[in-house]
Amino acid sequence: MKIFFDGGHRPSGMEWAVVLGGETRVARDLGAGSAMAAEWLALIAATEWAVERGVTDAILLGDALAVIAQANGTARIPTLCRPWHERWLALPRPPRLRLRHVKRTQNLAGIALTRLSRGPTLAANHR
Repeated sequence: MKIFFDGGHRPSGMEWAVVLGGETRVARDLGAGSAMAAEWLALIAATEWAVERGVTDAILLGDALAVIAQANGTARIPTLCRPWHERWLALPRPPRLRLRHVKRTQNLAGIALTRLSRGPTLAANHR
């Protein structure tokens, strides 16, 4: 199952969105942090939701190439990202889990965050 994730950073704080099976989950105003921390939070949320839903074959799709490379073990993990990486490694996960990069324009979770940032009328249409 394809699961899209994206994190963002706005003046109000970090946020993330995850799209799984046509449903969208969003968390906003998560406090101070960085865009990379928000991406890690999105990856963690996507993994947790996949397990919650009983997904056994998951492809996690995100547009943060650095976070995907770090999670896949192909890039060095910066000191500031180590707590997020360790938290993600400690999670239960689907038996078959893959991480892939997608373009920003293909990331359904990123599209959801963009729409939500445009105002409350659109936010009411997404859960």
